[in-house]
Amino acid sequence: MALNPQYEDIGKGFVQQYYAIFDDPANRANVVNFYSATESFMTFEGHQIQGAPKILEKVQSLTFQKITRVITTVDSQPTFDGGVLINVLGRLQCDDDPPHAFSQVFVLKANAGTYFVAHDIFRLNIHNSA
Repeated sequence: MALNPQYEDIGKGFVQQYYAIFDDPANRANVVNFYSATESFMTFEGHQIQGAPKILEKVQSLTFQKITRVITTVDSQPTFDGGVLINVLGRLQCDDDPPHAFSQVFVLKANAGTYFVAHDIFRLNIHNSA
């Protein structure tokens, strides 16, 4: 499979769509539709999860309701199998917590003319300054 020349547009469009759903408490559970039942991996703050059902459990276990998110950059690269690697940097604030920088990496895998999230790594960028 060839490199996808539309990787930048795919990356930016995916990020907009993903966070619009994730950041809406009424729709948050629908992010599970981006993942495969068996072929998706998520690492959330160091906790590794495999498969859409377990990813949904994790998303539903999050206790915050309101998210204010500012995206600083979205960098994308094509993968040799037709997918897209996406790196997101930004800042978010959950409920009344202080804002924190975050990074999130996605690997979108091509599947019959569409994409699913094969890999997702999320981390708050909190440094121990002690």
